[in-house]
Amino acid sequence: MRHTRSGFTLVEVLVAITILTIGVVAMAGSAAAVTRMIGRGKIDTRAAQFATLKVDSLRVAAYATTPRCAALVNGGPVTTDNVTLSWGVLVNPNGTGRDVSVSASYRTVRGARAEVLTTYIEC
Repeated sequence: MRHTRSGFTLVEVLVAITILTIGVVAMAGSAAAVTRMIGRGKIDTRAAQFATLKVDSLRVAAYATTPRCAALVNGGPVTTDNVTLSWGVLVNPNGTGRDVSVSASYRTVRGARAEVLTTYIEC
């Protein structure tokens, strides 16, 4: 008479638990990396947004004066929400506009970072 046994052996269960543990540890490490990337992306986006808003306000100031661009001057540092903005205005070599550069700097756990937005304002 032959006996049939169903189920898993102890070795099969240990192998399955080991593979599952490796997978869970890998996913936990990936989740931590994703969380860091999201945090960094958030501050990068905030810095770019503040720089864009500053360029827009400089453009409005340039067009609000007569003659145009008379109000454009270098400025900063101005700190808003842990982002420090500084900007520089240069007369374009052809004399018809201004080259504007806005620097948005901020601190991260790995040190200070800066994003620079450069544009041209027609006068």
